[in-house]
Amino acid sequence: MSMKKIYSQLFQALCAGLVTFSVTSCNMDLYPEDQLSTATYFTSGTALQEYSNYFYRLLPDPETMYAEEGEHFVAPVPNDEMRGIRDIHSGEAYWKKDAWKNLRKINYLLANAGQCNDADARTHYTGVAHFFRAYFYFDMLRHFGAVPWYDHVINADDTEALNHPRDSRDVVVKHIVADLDSAIAELPETRTPYEVNRWTALALKSRVCLFEGTFRKYHAGTTFNGGSDMYNEQLPWDDLLQQAADASLTLMQDGGYSLYTTGAEPYRMLFATLTPQAEEVIWARAYSKDLDIKHNAQAWSVARATGFTKRFADLYLMQDGTPFTAKSRFDTISYIDVFAGRDLRMAQTIHAPGYIQMGAEKSYAVNLQMSLTGYKYIKYIMESTYNTWGGSVCTMPVMRLAEIYLNYAEAKAELGTLTQDDLDKSVNLLRDRAGVAHLSLSDANAHPDASMTAESGYGFSSPVLLASANKGVLLEIRRERLVETPLEGLHYWDIMRWREGHLFTLPRLGLYFPREGKYDLTGDGKANILISATKKSGGIGVTCLILDQDIFLTNGTSGNMVAYKDMIMQWNEDKDYLYPIPITERTMTMGALTQNPGWIDGVQY
Repeated sequence: MSMKKIYSQLFQALCAGLVTFSVTSCNMDLYPEDQLSTATYFTSGTALQEYSNYFYRLLPDPETMYAEEGEHFVAPVPNDEMRGIRDIHSGEAYWKKDAWKNLRKINYLLANAGQCNDADARTHYTGVAHFFRAYFYFDMLRHFGAVPWYDHVINADDTEALNHPRDSRDVVVKHIVADLDSAIAELPETRTPYEVNRWTALALKSRVCLFEGTFRKYHAGTTFNGGSDMYNEQLPWDDLLQQAADASLTLMQDGGYSLYTTGAEPYRMLFATLTPQAEEVIWARAYSKDLDIKHNAQAWSVARATGFTKRFADLYLMQDGTPFTAKSRFDTISYIDVFAGRDLRMAQTIHAPGYIQMGAEKSYAVNLQMSLTGYKYIKYIMESTYNTWGGSVCTMPVMRLAEIYLNYAEAKAELGTLTQDDLDKSVNLLRDRAGVAHLSLSDANAHPDASMTAESGYGFSSPVLLASANKGVLLEIRRERLVETPLEGLHYWDIMRWREGHLFTLPRLGLYFPREGKYDLTGDGKANILISATKKSGGIGVTCLILDQDIFLTNGTSGNMVAYKDMIMQWNEDKDYLYPIPITERTMTMGALTQNPGWIDGVQY
C-alpha cells in the first residue's frame, strides 16, 4: 500500500483507535454510524489494516536520528544527556500518556482481531500488533529498564492494573522476544520498506537481543542489571546474544537483501534519496513534499553549527586497513590532506575538499561559521532546494542490512564463537563497499589498536572489554559500527549498552590549524579563510574568523577547534544509564512503581 494511502487513512485509523468508539465526531464510511461497534468494526481485513496504520506513529522522530549527539557529533548546544544535568523530571518525556495510549490501541486490536472473518488478514495484522508492542516496550526498556508489562486492555476502573508494579527486566525482555517470535511467524515475507513484514521483525529481534545481551554483559555486577525492582538478581546474557546472532543470520541468508553498491558513491546515495534503496533498506520512514510531510536533516547541517568530532573522524581507516592514528603526526595533518587514502565512507559522510552538493556544478569550502568542529556532515544532504528549515523529504532508513551484519559479527564476537567466515559474510562486505582491506580475526586479536582504548584516542575502557580474548576484533567491529551508522539513532544506545557513558565527558575537538593565517579548504590553491586575533577582513572570497570569538583553538592561537569551550561535561555511573520514573506516576501508584538506581525524588512510601 502506498504511503499516500496510509496517510489518507490515518484519520480513519485514529477514529477507530478511540476504543470507546464514540463516533459522533468521526466520519466513518465503512459502516453506518448506528451500527458501528467493536463487534462489527473488526470483522474485515480492511478494518484491521486501517486500524493498525495508526501504529506507525511509533516510528522514531527523524530528529532522534540526524541530530543524535555524543562524543562523535556536536549540536549548537549540547543536550542534558551530554552535559550530565538531567533532572528527576527528565523521564516524563518518554513515560507519557500518549505513549501508553499507543500500547492500549495495540492491545485492543489483539483483543478483537479474532472477530475478523479473513484468516489471512487476521494473522497478518495480529503480527503487526505483536511487532509494534515489542517495538513500544523495547523503547521503554532502553529508557527505564524494568517497566510494567501489559498485554491486555486496561479500563479506567481497573485499579489493580493501573497500580501494577514494574515487572522485572527479564520478564519484559522475554515478552518482547515472544512478541517478535509471534510477529516473525505471522507477518508476510514480502519485502515492503514502508510496512512491517517478517524481515522487519527479524531485524528488530536482532537489535533487541544484541542490546539486552550486551547491556547485561557490560553492566554485570551493577544495579542496572537487576532482574527485579529490588535489583538483587544478575541476569544472564549469552542466550540473548545467541538469539541476536541467529535472527541476524536468518535475515542475512533468507531475506533476499544485499548491500546497495550502485554508482560512484553508494553509501552517500543510501541517504540522499527520496525513496529507499530497497535492496538494503529493510524499513524506512517516508516523507513527501506533496503531502507536506518533511523534516530538518538538511537544514540541521546547512544552517546550524553542527559537526562530527576529530575523535570520530580519526576512526576511519586507511584503505589498506591500517589505522589513521598510526600515521606519523596524524593529529597535525591538515584538513586538505586528512581525507587522502581513507575509507570511502568518510568523504561520503563528512564535507571533504572537493565536495559537490547534489545538483551543483562546483565544490565550495566547508562553512566553519556553521560548525563547531569543521567536520560538517553531508549525510541526508540533497539539492540546495531542500536547504530550508523543515524542507527535507529524503527517506530516513530505520533498519537496514548493514546494521544486521554488524549485529551478527558483534554478537558472535561477544560469545567467543566468531570465525573468519563470519567476518567475511558481514563486516568485510561493508569494507568492500568502503574500499577498505578486509578485517582479519587473528590479526585484530593479535594486534589490538591501542588508540581505541587510550583516552587520547577513542577511549573505550570497560574492564569487561579490556579483559576479553576478543578485545581486538570487538574494537574493530565497534569501529565499523561507528563509521557505518552515524546519525541513524543507534549511537546513544550503543554507548549505554557498552557502559561507556564516560565518553560523553571528553573534549569535542575538530580541525587542526597550526597558526594564525590564511587557509585553503577546497584544495584549489586559493585561500578561503583567515584565522586571526585582530584582522576583520581577509580580502575577496576569504572569510575571516576571529580567535576566541568565531573560532576557539586548543592552544589559543593554534591547535584543534574546540566545541563547548569551558563547558563542563559530566556523567554519573551510578544513575545515568537509565531515566528516572516520573514522580507523578510513583505518587499515583502509591509507590508501587519504584524509582531507578541513583535517582532521588523525595517520594516516600
